[in-house]
Amino acid sequence: MTRETHVLGTVPEAQTSARDLFRRGLVIPAHPLALTEGRALDERRQRALTRYYVEAGAGGLAVGVHTTQFAIHGTGMLAPVLELAAETARESDREVLLVAGATGPTAQAVAEAELARSLGYHMTLLSPYAELGEDALVERARAVGEVLPVIGFYLQPAVGGRPLSRDFWTRLAAVESVVGVKVAPFDRYRTLDVLHGVVRAGRASEVALYTGNDDHILADLITPHRVVVDGREVEVEFVGGLLGQWAVWVRRAVELLEEAKRARAGDDSAVRRLLTLDGHLTDANAAIFDTANGFHGCIPGIHEVLRRQGLLAGRWCLDPAEDLSPGQLAEIDRVWAAYPWLRDDDFVAEGLSRWLA
Repeated sequence: MTRETHVLGTVPEAQTSARDLFRRGLVIPAHPLALTEGRALDERRQRALTRYYVEAGAGGLAVGVHTTQFAIHGTGMLAPVLELAAETARESDREVLLVAGATGPTAQAVAEAELARSLGYHMTLLSPYAELGEDALVERARAVGEVLPVIGFYLQPAVGGRPLSRDFWTRLAAVESVVGVKVAPFDRYRTLDVLHGVVRAGRASEVALYTGNDDHILADLITPHRVVVDGREVEVEFVGGLLGQWAVWVRRAVELLEEAKRARAGDDSAVRRLLTLDGHLTDANAAIFDTANGFHGCIPGIHEVLRRQGLLAGRWCLDPAEDLSPGQLAEIDRVWAAYPWLRDDDFVAEGLSRWLA
């Protein structure tokens, strides 16, 4: 048995392309949607969220994804939401990777990728589409990839995803325009399917793996996965996170990713600390994402945290019926008090008036 190890380079940020930055590993928050009480776009607070993420050190933004609310797709709200994030991110003196969510059948997904490209986005996160079989999903990715580089997305079934075979991930990873996969099935077996698929495709050094498993964030980030395929042992790792959980407490998320990189490099004390914090973060995520009620209150839970910090004015979602589940507020109160070291309240308080200006 032979063993191969794929290691990312350390090229200075100013000299790297968007794809190089992505491969190095970033904190990429899944950007929420700021609404007024009348459920119109709150441009001031939408900009404030983007400024918060960028100043907190996030390396990228994912806009038009599940946390932004899939319901904006196919409406007139998608374009201004994408444009606001791109325009605001460009206020920064460093490059921020812009990822646009694309959904729907092939024609819609291609059109959304073309819109994103026209606004300066670097990549598209391609959500699965339930009405297409695996062969058609691969061809859809190929078509979208002619417009923008594609990040595959294993979305958990509870919020609209579907099971996909190991063979699917092999074939998807073999598409040259696929530059990464957001692995978010919330399932260890299905997570391994993606890892094996990428290795089988022979593109482990080209397809960046990002955890979207909000229930397993830190453990994903510190684990070197040794995948055995056809007698070859290939070491792959999650280089970063593209997460709804990282829509909140982003300053801490940036610090945690840096510590995870030290842990993967052999810092045993960082490994021990992060394994402890993994349980804390997962417990907090259970409250925010409303796992007790099948994730019904996931987006309102994220909004509630941002509301408490002053970044949002309320929890409002596009669907008036979408709000916290019974008992969820008490759970958020509990984890808020239990894990102050996960929060970045001081950082937000210092910057809030500037971000809202």
